Amino acid sequence: MSEFIIVFREVLEASLVVGIIYLILEKSNQLGHLYKLWLGVLAAIIASILVGYFVLEAKESLGNDSTAALFEGIFLYLTAILIWYVIFWLSKHVSDRKELEGKTLNAIKLSSWGVFLVVFFAILREGFETAVFLISSFSITGSFSYLGFITGAILAILIGYLIVLQGRKINLRYVFKYTTLLLVFLSAGMVAYGTHEVEEYLVKSEQIEKTEIYRPWDILQPQTDDVGQKIYHPLHDKGSIGVFLKGFFGYNSNPNIPEVILWICALFYGLNMWRRFYF
Repeated sequence: MSEFIIVFREVLEASLVVGIIYLILEKSNQLGHLYKLWLGVLAAIIASILVGYFVLEAKESLGNDSTAALFEGIFLYLTAILIWYVIFWLSKHVSDRKELEGKTLNAIKLSSWGVFLVVFFAILREGFETAVFLISSFSITGSFSYLGFITGAILAILIGYLIVLQGRKINLRYVFKYTTLLLVFLSAGMVAYGTHEVEEYLVKSEQIEKTEIYRPWDILQPQTDDVGQKIYHPLHDKGSIGVFLKGFFGYNSNPNIPEVILWICALFYGLNMWRRFYF
């Protein structure tokens, strides 16, 4: 579910950018620059994949378990902050047609490669955000939904095509209003799980004992069946219900006190910003 929301939102923004620039070139009789537009899209996608690769490599290079946990926690905090910045600041300017038209036409005047640069950096921003958000989501769940990823991308491209090229009337504010609300919960979950990773760092570096940590709740521990397989309580974060709650809301079946407090604070902060922006 989180993969669908992340990819749908970011790819929709990227599709609108590409579509609007395409129309600008078509209407201003600058069709000779179209290949630079598609070259910019391709280069930005490759650069975004490289960003994700280098982030993953940085994580893998941390051999010490405690250091890796600390990196994971900090990375999740930074991702949550980036989500807030993206959905409550940059989203105000998403597909600002007049602004984008001005940038594109000025870029064409200044340089024959201006279109490439405008498209490259616009798409790279979306690609960078997508890579970072997906890596953080994977860090929480340990799994990846290819179906959610592909479905979100295809649906976003289709809607972007209908809006920009076909001139269909779709209320974008309505679409972003509810995808933003879902990202509010996702970012709060990343703050909570980042706090859990900081706890892991403190325990693994032997700065605190695990028995010293107070937990407001601790769902039943997994049982072992006759063939040695673990059976999880449905509300355990690896159980049938808990695994979904963990992936989307940052749920933990045995959280510590700071984790719960920061999750509540992050959620209220995000909901307050969402309410102020959309109402």
